Amino acid sequence: MAKRDYYEVLEVSKTATEAEIKKAYRRFAMKFHPDRNPGNAAAEESFKEAKEAYEVLSDPQKRAAYDQFGHAGLNAQHGGGGGMDPGEAFGDIFGEVFGDIFGGGRRGGGRQVFRGADLRYELELQLEQAVFGHTGEIDVTTLVECTPCGGNGAAKGTTPIRCTTCGGTGQVRMQQGFFAVQQPCSRCKGRGMQIETPCDHCYGHGRVRKARTLQVKIPAGVDTGDRIRLSGEGEAGRNGGPAGDLYVEVAVLKHDIFERDGADLSCEVPVTFTTAALGGEVEVPTLEGSAKIKVPAETQSGRVFRLREQGVRPVRGGGRGDLYCRVVVETPVNLSHDQKALLKEFEATLQGDPSRHNPREATWLDGVKKFFGSMRT
Repeated sequence: MAKRDYYEVLEVSKTATEAEIKKAYRRFAMKFHPDRNPGNAAAEESFKEAKEAYEVLSDPQKRAAYDQFGHAGLNAQHGGGGGMDPGEAFGDIFGEVFGDIFGGGRRGGGRQVFRGADLRYELELQLEQAVFGHTGEIDVTTLVECTPCGGNGAAKGTTPIRCTTCGGTGQVRMQQGFFAVQQPCSRCKGRGMQIETPCDHCYGHGRVRKARTLQVKIPAGVDTGDRIRLSGEGEAGRNGGPAGDLYVEVAVLKHDIFERDGADLSCEVPVTFTTAALGGEVEVPTLEGSAKIKVPAETQSGRVFRLREQGVRPVRGGGRGDLYCRVVVETPVNLSHDQKALLKEFEATLQGDPSRHNPREATWLDGVKKFFGSMRT
């Protein structure tokens, strides 16, 4: 099978700059890398094809020969060797792309620099704080740059020296036949520098653990699971790398009165037996004060009344939710002898036609009779 045109493989024009070629190669390498596509033979083949194309087009001499003579020009230039060293190409992938895929370090000033780790903090809020917004302080303990040594890990008056094992790159390369692998230097632990006299404060690590107090502004309308990102407030980076981020995750505490479901709120409203039977007004709580609902006569327990736009305005926008009040008819307790007697007299006046005064009970009893009747047949 004839090889495809290298420009076609990387999907770039023949006038593409070196930066454009590198960008295209990184995109293909991250997409088809075997570690991201385990067991996928097609992805592995695409990865090798992109790697080969990049090796040629990123080298000015190889690219000139390819532009003039095509694949044959590469074979002639390298004595039929294919125009590339697969081991070197594989090493480049680890040095330039592998870190981007899996979050490793990058080179900066001839040494490896590493971004600090992201941190997570769970912040518990009262419902009112989550609904209306809140500004408060949190205490976090993170790794910060050591002040006495400026983060380089060396004692005052001394400086780190270039690692003699890796030459300051922080990486050592091992190759066996076709395969080549880069890994952090065991002598300098990937830093690229050796410390002869460690800092007394951080003991050569360049970072120390410190408790900090941070101010957090919680926007109105957040709910459990929402996260607020504090950029650069995570762990300090190593070797001058950028700090990580701190993610504050919201957890709204259970409320004594309200339950929240997205933008809507709900609550139970106890109503006396007399009010439920005869009707009347009941005062109910809302987030912004109290309101009154009109309870019609003969209201049954469980009936729900809706107060529009008395819920929550979501943090991501949209209309304000509603408040749903569910009536719970309370049975009188701690009755006196006279009160019990009055209830018995009242109960006696209801006898005769159950469906008139207790329609649900009558319907239920009819259902029970039908059930037992079906059991006998």
